Amino acid sequence: LCALPAGTRALVFWPINMASGLFITLEGVEGSGKTTQAAILGDALRKNGRPVTVTHEPGGTRAGETIRAIFLDPAVSLDVASELLLVLADRAQHVREKLRPALAAGEIVISDRYSDSTTAYQGYGRGFDLKLLGELNRLATDNVTPDLTIVLDLQVETGLERTRARAKGTGRGSDRFEGERAEFHRKVRDGFLAIAKAEPSRVVVIDADRPVAAVTADIRRAVDEMLARR
Repeated sequence: LCALPAGTRALVFWPINMASGLFITLEGVEGSGKTTQAAILGDALRKNGRPVTVTHEPGGTRAGETIRAIFLDPAVSLDVASELLLVLADRAQHVREKLRPALAAGEIVISDRYSDSTTAYQGYGRGFDLKLLGELNRLATDNVTPDLTIVLDLQVETGLERTRARAKGTGRGSDRFEGERAEFHRKVRDGFLAIAKAEPSRVVVIDADRPVAAVTADIRRAVDEMLARR
């Protein structure tokens, strides 16, 4: 270390958790209603005068949308490691291009999926080493961690029924993960619940097998409690 000249002010670089913005993530199995609830929450917060960015993974940036197309396409064969590295590349770009700038500007950022999905899907679902996956996730996130994570939980069979009905309505087929066997999705659900159990101060589990309005009310309650603490 060297001494600064008299009268010179030192620059202080705050860690991400000192930023003025807030980061909320929505997680859960297929068909749990994350996208719907992220949009509802974003609209409600904006009506209260708060600056909000609603985003998603994979995707959320121009590069991310290109990655997303490959990542979710069941016609493209991917090794487990290739699948993992694609989603981590998407996250690294998402963090640096969209999340950090929005948080630094004091916005509330709401993301439909983030690093917990990678732990649940590629870790618990695919069986990738959790310790190594954690280290890779830390690299991709650049230490940007959620202030609040909401896991929308429901039975796998119910979620898959919802995704099939949704796909039928749009005329598209199932993506890479929607088309997986129920046993895979049970492992993913177990992964989300394990994360919630390990980090109860960050993760709130909400029963998603109810009407949208009831789920929305519980999400708002969890967000309001988090905002009151801040």
